[in-house]
Amino acid sequence: MKLTRPLWILFIVCIVSVMFTGCGAKEPNWDTFEGALNEKSFPVPKEASSPDRATTNVAMDYVRYSLSGIKEKEGVPEAYLKAIEAWGWEEQKGEEDAGSSRVFQKDGLIVHLTVHDGYFTVMIPKEKKASIKGLKSK
Repeated sequence: MKLTRPLWILFIVCIVSVMFTGCGAKEPNWDTFEGALNEKSFPVPKEASSPDRATTNVAMDYVRYSLSGIKEKEGVPEAYLKAIEAWGWEEQKGEEDAGSSRVFQKDGLIVHLTVHDGYFTVMIPKEKKASIKGLKSK
């Protein structure tokens, strides 16, 4: 009878510790990347999932990626910035630069990256209308 009480306590402690370990926020892995859905040359962490892709926005083509452990107040993680740079993208510095929103350029393409709590968006401005292109060529 005296032996069963410590075993039950040990059992409960094990169950509680497994619950805390499994429910904790997982840090993202910044080792493997793949191309974004809307721009294949822009890296996105392989473990990020994309539940939606907006195509109704007239000005921007964007994809929202879910990624647990990412926080808006911490901004774009340094490891992610290094990967973006390694893929050939250059950050465009501006007056409105904020830790959670960044703009990158490569070969004339522009990508806006915005970090939120638990997800981030990759946005690409859509091309101007043909009439505007025609004015530039005149």
